[in-house]
Amino acid sequence: MEKVNVSAFLRKYTMIIALVLVVLFFSITTEGKILFPQNINNLISQNAYVFVLATGMLLCILTGGNIDLSVGSVVCFTGAVGAMIMDKNVNVLAAILAMLIIGILIGMWQGFWIAYVKVPPFIATLAGMYAFRGLSNVVLQGLTVSIKSETFIKVFGGGADCYVPDLFGGEGFNMTCMLAGCIAVVILIAMQLKSRINNKSKGYETAPLGSTVAKIVIISAVILWISYKLASHKGIPTALIWILLVLLIYGYLTTKTRIGRYLYAVGGNEKATRLSGINTKKVYFIAYVNMGFLAALAGILTIARLTSAQPTYGQGYEMDAIGACFIGGASAYGGIGTVPGVVIGATLMGVINQGMSIMGMDVNYQKVVKGLVLLAAVAFDVLSKREKK
Repeated sequence: MEKVNVSAFLRKYTMIIALVLVVLFFSITTEGKILFPQNINNLISQNAYVFVLATGMLLCILTGGNIDLSVGSVVCFTGAVGAMIMDKNVNVLAAILAMLIIGILIGMWQGFWIAYVKVPPFIATLAGMYAFRGLSNVVLQGLTVSIKSETFIKVFGGGADCYVPDLFGGEGFNMTCMLAGCIAVVILIAMQLKSRINNKSKGYETAPLGSTVAKIVIISAVILWISYKLASHKGIPTALIWILLVLLIYGYLTTKTRIGRYLYAVGGNEKATRLSGINTKKVYFIAYVNMGFLAALAGILTIARLTSAQPTYGQGYEMDAIGACFIGGASAYGGIGTVPGVVIGATLMGVINQGMSIMGMDVNYQKVVKGLVLLAAVAFDVLSKREKK
């Protein structure tokens, strides 16, 4: 019995263990540089698009292992349109709304072909990848368009001063950031205890108290450590606010709402789900509309961080998003995956990228390592399912 429990534990927490080992490895090889406050801040800001896109990609993958290859091009296209609108001195809010609406319309376009015409998602989104990359070049005319709006840059996380201001006016250490971390820990503890009490009152099976306490302590320690590191630099980067909003909203959507249950059901057994009266076409459609919306948001974050729009932006973003999902435990067959898993996957990829960059490793070798990590994650998923059978 003990061996079975150990095996189940390893299957469940493999990627978390891998993340810890990777962080320890790069801490040693970079002489601790990867854990400097500024590098942790950079890790968040530079990978904001991965967290956002991977969250949307998760919903597509849940429907049966489907993916969206067009997200990188959509990021570029929506960013290009927004930059051109702002370049005409149009209101920033209008530009933001235009980008989000365009993203939703693109999602509706691709969702229509996938859900109602039954074009395979790979083909439909591959077509979108080419089309929207081409349209990005048309809009920008092959040029770089700078973002001049300081408000836009500060709100969406670009530039050196894009941090939540310290309400206590401290110098050298941001007390607001540290307080936010403490509040997050209190909320975490309250939610975990409430969930445990509710499950027990309804007669559901609950994890042993010791493992629950250990889980709370470890997560709380990580939150406080990150808060301390960020507070030691400049505080909370505004990009982190958008990441947290997306993760919290979609974490709730996938676990507490009807459409979230439908996504898992379709990925688990589409035919049975359809026969039970659920409109599976609508589920596919919603997944891809949502992906378009989040691609637009990632486009906003990208041009804000880089303070410009270029026809080359977004290249490879789709692979980062897909990789983060699979590394985070999403099944290549659909029906399995969580938002916390996406966080683990995106963080692992970000740490690998940054660690190798600090070490001065060639970009081409970085791609090789990312490819091998992705292959290992998917192979682990396949082998785990084979072992269960």
